[in-house]
Formats: sequence, C-alpha cells, structure tokens
Amino acid sequence: MTSPLTASASEGRWTPRLWGTLLVLCAAMFLDALDVSMVGVALPSIASDLDLSTSALQWIVSGYILGYGGLLLLGGRTADLLGRRQVFLVALAVFALASLLGGLVDSGPLLIASRFIKGLSAAFTAPAGLSIITTTFPEGPLRNRALSIYTTCAATGFSMGLVLSGLLTEASWRLTMLLPAPIALIALAAGLKLLPRSARERDHNGYDVPGAVLGTASMLLLVFTVVQAPEVGWASARTLLSFLAVAVLLTVFLAVERRSPGPLIRLGVLRSGVQIRAQLGAMTFFGSYVGFQFLVTLYMQSLLGWSALHTALAFLPAGALVALSATKMGAIVDRFGTPRLIAVGFALMTAGYALFLGVDLDPVYAIAVLPSMLLIGAACALVFPSLNIQATNGVDDHEQGMVSGLLNTSVQVGGAIFLAIVTAVVTAGAPEDPTPQAVLDSYRPGLIVVTGVAVAGLLIALSGLRARPAGPSAVGAGSDGSAGSAGFGAFTESTRPAEATGSNEPTDSTDSTDSTDSTEKEAAVARVSVRD
Repeated sequence: MTSPLTASASEGRWTPRLWGTLLVLCAAMFLDALDVSMVGVALPSIASDLDLSTSALQWIVSGYILGYGGLLLLGGRTADLLGRRQVFLVALAVFALASLLGGLVDSGPLLIASRFIKGLSAAFTAPAGLSIITTTFPEGPLRNRALSIYTTCAATGFSMGLVLSGLLTEASWRLTMLLPAPIALIALAAGLKLLPRSARERDHNGYDVPGAVLGTASMLLLVFTVVQAPEVGWASARTLLSFLAVAVLLTVFLAVERRSPGPLIRLGVLRSGVQIRAQLGAMTFFGSYVGFQFLVTLYMQSLLGWSALHTALAFLPAGALVALSATKMGAIVDRFGTPRLIAVGFALMTAGYALFLGVDLDPVYAIAVLPSMLLIGAACALVFPSLNIQATNGVDDHEQGMVSGLLNTSVQVGGAIFLAIVTAVVTAGAPEDPTPQAVLDSYRPGLIVVTGVAVAGLLIALSGLRARPAGPSAVGAGSDGSAGSAGFGAFTESTRPAEATGSNEPTDSTDSTDSTDSTEKEAAVARVSVRD
C-alpha cells in the first residue's frame, strides 16, 4: 500500500510533511558528519584531561571508524529486511545515548567504547536514511533534489563541526561529545511522527546469518588493519597476516553469497558498470579529501601556528560553497546527468589539490589557500550528490538499503585506506632535522599521493562518459553493456528523460509515453532475467 507521503512525492508535491521527513533524515546525516569533524580538534584536550597516550588517543577516532565502516553492509541490509523506519529510529536513539555517555565518562576505554557505539549506530542510520529517501521520492527530478539537499547536509555538518569544535573546546571537550545528543533526540521525536512506516520485506528467503557474520568480520578486520598499519608497520607480520585473513574471509563471504537464497549483498549488483564506477568514485573522492584535510591541518597548525578555530575558518569557504549550492544541484543533475558532473567535479578537485602543492611557509591566504578551497568546494558540490544519485537510481525498493550500505562502505573504507597510505608516505619521509622547511617538504609526497588518487577518480569518471548503451537491452545490463542487477541499467543514456541528459530537443508526448511503457516492460523482463 502506498502511503500518503509517498503518494505526495509521486505527484511531485512538496508537502510540509514531506519537507519534515527530509529534514529528519538530513539531521541524522548532519550529525554523523558533525561528530566526525568535531572530535579531531578536541583530541589534545581529551589527552590532557584523561591522561591518554598517543596510541589510546588514536582509538577515539579509529573506534568510530571501526564501528561505522565495519557494520555498514549489515546496516543497509537490516534496513531492507526489518523496516527502514524502525532501524533508523532505533539506531538514532542509540546514537543519542552514546553521545551522552561520551560526554560524561572519566575513562579512556569508556570513551573509546562510546565512540565505537556511535559509529555502530551511524552504520545503521546512514543506509536506512538514504534508502528512506530513495523509496519515498520517485526517481527523477524530485529525488535528485532531495538527495542534493541530503548530501549537502553532510558537507555542511562537517564544516560546522570544525568551527563549533574550535569554539566548544575552549570551554570543555565534553561539550563536543554532548552537543549531538539533544539534536539527535529532537530528530528522534520528529521522526516518530513524520517518517513513513515501511513494511518488513516478507519474501526475502530467510536471513543470511553466515553472510552477515563473514561480511561484518571481514570489514571490521580490514578497517582495523588499515588503521593500525601505519603504527605497527605495513610490512610487519601482524599487518600481512591480517590482510591475508581479510582475503580469506572475503573469499569465503563471496562463496556464501553466491549460494545464499537471501544474500547480504546480491553479487549481481556488482556486474553493473554504472554501479562499479559509483563505488570506486566514492572511495577515491572521500579518500583523497580525507588525506588532503589531514595534511593541510598539520600544515596550518604545526607549521604556521594557526589555532584550531583559524584552521576551521580556512576550510569554511569550501563548506559554504556546498551549502549554498544545495537547492540548485537537483536541477543541474536533471539537465546534465551524473556522469558529466562527476567528471567535472573530479577535474576541479584534482586542480585544487595540484594548486596546493605550491604552498610555502608564508602563504597569503587569498592567493595560496582560498583558490584550492573554492575548487574543492565546487567539486564536493558536484560529485557527492551525483554519486549518491548514480548509485541508487534504477534500484528496486527492496534493495535500496543494501546499495546504500554498499556506497557508504566504499566511502568509509576508501577514507581509511587512503588516509593510512598518505600517513605512511609522510612518516617514511620524516626529516632527521625537522626544520619547518624540511617538514613542509616531507608533506609534499603525501599531497602528490592525494592528487594521484583524485586523478584516478577522474579517469574512472571519464570512462563513464565513454561508455555507450547497447540498445534496449542495456536496461538490464548497465550503461556500458555489462550484465547488470535488477533495474540498474534503467538509468542509462538511452532511457533517461530529456531533462536528465541535458537535451533541450522537444519530444512528442505520445511517442514518449509509448516509449516509457515499452522501456518499463523491458526493464521488468530484464530484472527477472538477470536475478541471481
């Protein structure tokens, strides 16, 4: 049965309740990003107050990443099976409680535990929230606008977190932990009233318990290994054995998924060229940005002597540009399509990173820093919404949670892997005589790695522009003709509406209707034929 909320969205009407639903989901995404960015600035104060060693302090950040990145696949599929609304609200309540715990504890291990729990809860709210949007708003301009606003809230939360943390830490680091709690509780109260009820998936062929255990264990071990590798050594026996264990777990996981009647991840999804480009794009996009932010923060605070607040304000133009573009991105996606915007965005991001390679120890902000921040902000405004739209378009409702979890996993794993690589490169080049110029020179190889990752993302995006649909059969095969999952090929150049491809040519309404009916029938046949 279609809910009134979904019916309003299908009719293209932005009712107050529809706006309220989107705001609740945006609040959760805003909190996730806010929490990640706020804790970094507070670390020195936490270490001093709780008497934590550097290795223990690392786990305040890594604990969150471990819970988040390790459980996203499970979180996405759980939302599909048990109901998106239920999973989202329960996880949001846990997030609020963990925030309260984190602000009240007087022990390092308890603080780390609270961070892990927050990451765990975010691993369920993120894919559940994204899948609520994609199942409430119909594919096309309405969904594109909703996703643009939703993803912009993440960038806004991250930027605001940097500024707020600088202000709150001056009073107490505990305020940075406590701030998300009241916001989460308000969102929870509003969500109980506004979020559409979603039925559990009934015909799901049982629960894939072995796949859930293996998938979660492999992701947890992968994130743990990557986070620890810079400290224990990439070539150490511990790291190599851990990577070997990850490979074994993933191999067994894939074997289980192929045979499971109700898999955690239906492997047919990964046969779509469009989907693979979205996942790889998410990894390179977020991975390069995290590495860049890490190096630039070190540069500004350690070498230039800027305060945490000064550093946060230096990043602010990028976040402000993303926030200001929120209401316009949907229309831009409708006109030009996601492949072009992703390619342009990666080109801007690459240029922004490359420009920063020339910084020195006496930079003029408006000349040396601001251009990079504006280019990167423009890139984030184009790429992040487009990746979410590309990954979720054409996906059946009962698999939206799974795909949302997969996309968020790519983001988190990409961030963890590339940050660890950048850290290792900078550490390996650390000078014996740490003069300011020598330290700055040791940062440049890391910036080159960041730029290289962005170039890889650009090449992946350009491959999407070169791909051509193979006629009507592309509906079930992905935009480049590769065998696709259920409905993934439905959003290709051959089946997208004129406004989504950027075409301004008039079309005959009768022919368009017949074509749409034909396309829907072909899509239905394709969905049946390609299911594992």
